[in-house]
Amino acid sequence: MTASRAPVTLSHRASISDEVLAQEVGDEVVLLDLAGERYFGLDPVGTRIWALLPDAANLGAVLDNLCAEFDAPRERIEADLLALIAALCEAGLVTVA
Repeated sequence: MTASRAPVTLSHRASISDEVLAQEVGDEVVLLDLAGERYFGLDPVGTRIWALLPDAANLGAVLDNLCAEFDAPRERIEADLLALIAALCEAGLVTVA
């Protein structure tokens, strides 16, 4: 994330870029950034986050779903979620609003 961007928060909604192709490979997803011609891999938790993004009202809703599905402290899940979304945003794979 560049210094001029505000931090990603739970109130943001993340939208998947039209320039991304996603392919499931086992329990993971491989993303192809068509604009930058780069590949990205998501582990099973990242894959679940990716699957939740299109229908979530905001990242807080994604967090609620993840907390119901995974046995980890909410603070840890939140930190990991926001870090992944920030990285995906920086790579141009998602936009946040």
